[in-house]
Amino acid sequence: MEMPKPTEQDKDRFRALVPEGPGVEVRPMFGNLAAFVNGNIFLCLLGADVGVKLDRADAEALTAAGGGPFGPGATPMAGYVTLPATWRTSPAEAEPWIAKARSTAAALPPKVAKKKAKKA
Repeated sequence: MEMPKPTEQDKDRFRALVPEGPGVEVRPMFGNLAAFVNGNIFLCLLGADVGVKLDRADAEALTAAGGGPFGPGATPMAGYVTLPATWRTSPAEAEPWIAKARSTAAALPPKVAKKKAKKA
């Protein structure tokens, strides 16, 4: 399965959605981008799709509002919902969901970076 690749326009749109704040950073992930808070992912870019990590109730509410499964091909990522494609031109609609995703991830214990194995 080939991973969808975002355009530069998709990457710029994604970066514009990422809220500023303590512990928030954007990093590349599998040729796409992801936003982390304290090492926990809360926002992902996969091709042109933007996904948010939400608790079950919020995921169901966003799905009812037009969101869908998020992930490569027929393998959606558990706990992630794609923001509706119609919101690509209206970031204000996405902002409350991104804020919920960030709050959910910020409440998790911070992830500690794994040490890289030494080469022999």
